[in-house]
Amino acid sequence: MTETQFTPRVFSGIQPSGGLTLGNYLGAMKRFVDMQGADFETIYCMVDLHAITTWQDPAALMHNTRELCAGFIAAGIDPEQSILFNQSQVPEHAQLAWIFNCVARMGWMQRMTQWKDKAGKNQQNASLGLFAYPSLMAADILIYHATHVPVGEDQKQHLELTRDIAIKFNNDFGVDFFPITEPVIEGAATRVMSLRDGSKKMSKSDPSDMSRINMTDDADTIAKKIRKAKTDPDALPSELKGLDDRPEARNLVNIYAALSDKSAAQVLGEVGGKQFGEFKPMLAELAVEKLSPISSEMARLMGDQSEIDRILARGAERAREITAPILRQTYEIVGMVGAGSD
Repeated sequence: MTETQFTPRVFSGIQPSGGLTLGNYLGAMKRFVDMQGADFETIYCMVDLHAITTWQDPAALMHNTRELCAGFIAAGIDPEQSILFNQSQVPEHAQLAWIFNCVARMGWMQRMTQWKDKAGKNQQNASLGLFAYPSLMAADILIYHATHVPVGEDQKQHLELTRDIAIKFNNDFGVDFFPITEPVIEGAATRVMSLRDGSKKMSKSDPSDMSRINMTDDADTIAKKIRKAKTDPDALPSELKGLDDRPEARNLVNIYAALSDKSAAQVLGEVGGKQFGEFKPMLAELAVEKLSPISSEMARLMGDQSEIDRILARGAERAREITAPILRQTYEIVGMVGAGSD
C-alpha cells in the first residue's frame, strides 16, 4: 500500500464558552495567527457542539460564539486567508463522529483525563456527549485530513486518541485514508497561569477577576492587573534555572516572552537582575500595546453582528467544500450504499 501524500493542513478550535482570556490568546489564538501563510492551509473553528456537552443558556451560547469569532478576527485571523466557521454549521463533523464512535473503544474513552475530571464521581449523571466528545474532536480534525494541530499540553491526550482512531480505521479497512496528525506544541506561554497563583492555570471561572486578563479589558485594567500580580521579593534571575520554584516569576517572564516573540531565556538575558518594581511596568506597557487594540477591535466587530454571521456562513461553505468529499469517501470505504452519489 503506497503512502498517501496529504495536503499540509492545520485545524484547531476553541469552545465558545465565553470570557476569552490572555491564556486563550497566547495559548491558542496568537499561535493560530502565526501559522497563517504559505506553509499550511489553516482552518479554525468555534466548536459549539462541544460546548453543549454541558448545558448552555441558548442566548449566551449565541453571544459567546459571535464574541469568539470577533476575538479570532481581532487577534489577526484573516477570514479570507483562513477558513473560520462554527462547527454546528458543517454537519460532516457530527456525521464522521458517529463513524468514529463505532471505531473507538469504550476503554479508550474511560481513560481520558478530562472525562474523569469533568464527570468526577457523578459519572452516571454526566451526558453521553461529554463521554464521547473526544470522538467528535477526532472527527473535527480528520474530516479535513488535517496534518497538524496546535494544542496545549492539556490537549495532548485527545490528539493521541485522534491518532489511535485514524490508525484503527485505516487498519480495519485496509486503507491509508486518514493522516496520523502531528501535534504542534511550542511557544513560551502555551499554558498561561493565574496572576494570583502561579501554580493554577489562568481561568475565566476563577472567582477573582484579578487572576486573569480578559481579552475585553481596556488598557487601564490590563495595566492595573499586571501591577497587582503576585510576585516574590527576589530580583529576576539571568538564567532559566533561576525560575525553579518561583511559579509567579516564571509566569510573568513567560507572558513577556510570548507577547514579545522571544524565548524566556532571551527575556532573562535582558531583564536579569531587575526587581519586579521595574519589570512589571515594562510588562504592563507591552501587554497594553499588544492587547488593547484587540479588545477595541472586538468591541467594534460585536457592534455589527450581521457581519460576523456573514463571515461564519461563508466560512462554513468553504469548509464543506473540503468535508463533503472526505465524508463521502469515508462512507464508501465503510460500505454505505449510495455514498458515491451527489
